[in-house]
Amino acid sequence: MVWIAGPLSGLVVQPIVGVLSDQFRSKWGRRRPFIFVCSCIVSCGLVTLGFTKEIVSLFVSDPDTLRILTIVLAVIALYATDFAINAVMSCSRSLVVDTLPIQKQQAGAAWQSRMASVGHIMGYGAGAIDLVKIFGPTLGDTQFKKLTLVASAGILFSSCVTCWAVTERILLVKLTQKGADGRRFKVFRQIWSTLLTLPPRMQAICWAVFWSWIGWFPFLIYSSTWVGETYFRYDAPTDTKDSKDALGDMGRVGSAALTVYSIVTFTGAWVLPLFVRNPDDEGGDATSYLPESIARFLERFEKVKPDLLTVWIIGHLMFAGAMSLAPWAASFRFATLLVAICGIPWTIAMWAPTAFLGVEVNRLTGATTGESGGASYRRLSAGNSVEMAAMSADRGGPADNGTDEACSSGELSGVYFGILNIYTTLPQFVGTFISTIVFAVFEPGKSPELATEADPSEHHRTDGPNAIAICLFIGAVSAVGAAYATSRLARLSEPAISDSR
Repeated sequence: MVWIAGPLSGLVVQPIVGVLSDQFRSKWGRRRPFIFVCSCIVSCGLVTLGFTKEIVSLFVSDPDTLRILTIVLAVIALYATDFAINAVMSCSRSLVVDTLPIQKQQAGAAWQSRMASVGHIMGYGAGAIDLVKIFGPTLGDTQFKKLTLVASAGILFSSCVTCWAVTERILLVKLTQKGADGRRFKVFRQIWSTLLTLPPRMQAICWAVFWSWIGWFPFLIYSSTWVGETYFRYDAPTDTKDSKDALGDMGRVGSAALTVYSIVTFTGAWVLPLFVRNPDDEGGDATSYLPESIARFLERFEKVKPDLLTVWIIGHLMFAGAMSLAPWAASFRFATLLVAICGIPWTIAMWAPTAFLGVEVNRLTGATTGESGGASYRRLSAGNSVEMAAMSADRGGPADNGTDEACSSGELSGVYFGILNIYTTLPQFVGTFISTIVFAVFEPGKSPELATEADPSEHHRTDGPNAIAICLFIGAVSAVGAAYATSRLARLSEPAISDSR
């Protein structure tokens, strides 16, 4: 029940919240009310998780009843937290698409990746230090309680800053669907109809994400365990193998590998966008104020920069190359190196799909024709008949009159990012199914490293493949498929964009 919360919330919550926020009418905008309210729910859920036993003990004194209700409340709090955080994620991504023009989508997605890497570093750092020793037992006498308070404060602060700083367009008029559909299942009908009528370029993006996540899911779940098992097989001294805390030793080695990986991810998120061609830089005069020699060098450098699509393909292949070597890793240092290398393609995986889908959503919901006479996307789903009349959040701006001169309203970004998340979530079920078969074939029962109940001759065997390494290798094969699916995006023609935007 606990582990299915993540995939279930990603599969259900993000598409539904996306549709609801697309059509939400409020003087504060469409996305920010969801971000603020759901952030408060996340904060309350985290605090409840940390102090579940204390909360239940206020109402119950019987030990058996206390234990049962503590478990029940913890599961409820976890589901509430998981569902609400998916709503925050969905609306946050849509907010970037709504407020930025096409030329800024790539830069906006890059900054999303950078901010996420900052959050990861802060989270890992908070977990690595002894918070109880530093801050004392006040407001929590365990590390977990302190972490829930830190995370709760973090999401409230960052969400409030976002809601205060961003100027959002307001939906004023909404045309409801006509016909016999009714309102009861309108949200689900819209998700389904949109899913079936995705434009070709959006389909290509979604399928590239699908195949890549078949590889990323086992990596994110098992990579630290794999490094720890590799250490235990090939590098650990005999006294360590016989230690009562052998599992703890493996965990610490795996955590060290994840720390290196997170540092690489953090560095890549800040540095990599500098070496990728940005549409916003094309045709600009950013170097006009520089000396001629420096300006000439920068212009040449801009010409040799790869575009984001090429970098995304390279990221798939880099991940595939690293994970294809996993079954042959005979040292935890080499395994740590392979994990660290994957920090670069992970940065790209968090950046590229968001940027490309943001561009496509802007094209889809933008002006109908351009100066060149070419047609941009027309809305394909009958369930998406929403007429936008928008103005700036301070109510001082002109309303969107639906003409060619109107800016892109991004009214469908919620549902499309929800659908993208479906293509991210479904591979988790596929990856779990593959892992189940691999573990059943190569490591039935307990792993040989931990087979303490087996015959002594079976203890700490290092012959035979490591099941996790096999899962990572299968993920590498899937990443090659993701690279091919991404290359299809380059072969699909881009619809014309209205210059009047």
